[in-house]
Amino acid sequence: MKTIMCFGTFDLLHLGHINYLQQAKRLADFLIVVVARDKTKKQQNKVVVFNENERLELIKNLRIVDEAVLGYPDDHFKIIMEKNPGIIFLGYDHAISEANLSDKLSELGLNPLIKRAKPYQEHKHKSTNIKGKILGTL
Repeated sequence: MKTIMCFGTFDLLHLGHINYLQQAKRLADFLIVVVARDKTKKQQNKVVVFNENERLELIKNLRIVDEAVLGYPDDHFKIIMEKNPGIIFLGYDHAISEANLSDKLSELGLNPLIKRAKPYQEHKHKSTNIKGKILGTL
């Protein structure tokens, strides 16, 4: 069975998130989604509407998701080492490069394929844009 792992905050769940997960699921049999921790978002100076447990519950209840877990705020690679997916699937806007991620995982003795999602109507379905509209900052 081929396992794929996705990552995200998934605050204000929207069609861009669903499309990201659909793209991932097409590549594997089993989809694991790692939900970012509140501590991590705070360290990144990001504001979230829903806390980590609420966001996790939302993701767990999507039919397309086979397993949803919280990440580790102090070691982002620990969950990858625990679950050992065959594919890591990054969002189109994840800051890390595939090469840097591959190098780091290789150092840890892991060699999953690394793929990146294609954007889906990012002008409309992007969390920062949606929050900006709600808050009146866009």
